[in-house]
Amino acid sequence: MDIRPTFTSPLASVITRYLALKTALGRGYATERHLFRAFDAFLVAVGAAELTLAVFDRWCQTQAHLKSGIRRTQMRMVRNLCLYRRRTEPECFVPDLAFFPPCHQYAPPSLLTEDEMARLIATASTLFTTSAYPLRARAIRVGLILLYTAGLRRGELVRLTVGDYDRQAHTLLVRASKFHKSRLLPLSADAAQELEAYLSARRVSRPEATMDDAPLIWRGGAVARGYSGSGFGRIFRTLARRAGIRTAAGEPPRVHDVRHSFAVHALLRWYRAGGDVQAKLPLLSTYMGHVSIASTQYYLRFVEPVARAASERFAQHYGDLLTPHVQEDYL
Repeated sequence: MDIRPTFTSPLASVITRYLALKTALGRGYATERHLFRAFDAFLVAVGAAELTLAVFDRWCQTQAHLKSGIRRTQMRMVRNLCLYRRRTEPECFVPDLAFFPPCHQYAPPSLLTEDEMARLIATASTLFTTSAYPLRARAIRVGLILLYTAGLRRGELVRLTVGDYDRQAHTLLVRASKFHKSRLLPLSADAAQELEAYLSARRVSRPEATMDDAPLIWRGGAVARGYSGSGFGRIFRTLARRAGIRTAAGEPPRVHDVRHSFAVHALLRWYRAGGDVQAKLPLLSTYMGHVSIASTQYYLRFVEPVARAASERFAQHYGDLLTPHVQEDYL
């Protein structure tokens, strides 16, 4: 049996303690663990007795083929390890953030209008079906509806099982998603009705495909299989092209743009209904599965309809204070 330690470089004990601490705090740290194995192997391969600026720069050169955002993330992982080490070894080397590559520039979201979402959902009916995949069009339609009405992430959607849907309460259970959070989502009446009709059709077509552990968004075929995230994304882009939905750059939108649209449209509905938007934001944050409202703010783009609704709300409450009353002067 192989009893060699996981790490063998001069930083082996530091890495081991650091990962043990993070694991004890409840973090998976799978990505960091994988990186530190490669980093540890690099230190051994170059015969480094200590982590210095020269050794760190040499390791960074091996990452030059990666995008700047990925390089920065990996360099920060090593830096965090060094900061942890500095607690007990004050003189140890810590990389300077000033010399890290720039942050990855995320593509701005392309918000879909309600009309565009309706066209996209309707276009799902154009998908071909066969005897092996009889409900392909209906499955994709339901997937699009859940993305838009429940604000799901793509990965959350494709991981849902039939058992995650409570037919009595009309709720979806999203299990251990991002940030290791699970949440129970009440569905709108229309979304629940669509989902019920879809599952009823599945029970008629393939009774075995409605077992609790079967994927909710069923791909079809001899085995009850679901879609992968990339597979659903390809179908989404195909439907967007057919529906004539393009971003400002002329490209079809991304699946994640639907989640952005869900958040902005929720905000817009609250403004139009005269609700207390600030009080409702924590509810939206919880519904979307965020650890704090700061994460939700990333989705709340101040687009023109929201700006107009906010301005109208402000004018209703404080317009009289800002508009002076002009009195006529009588001669």
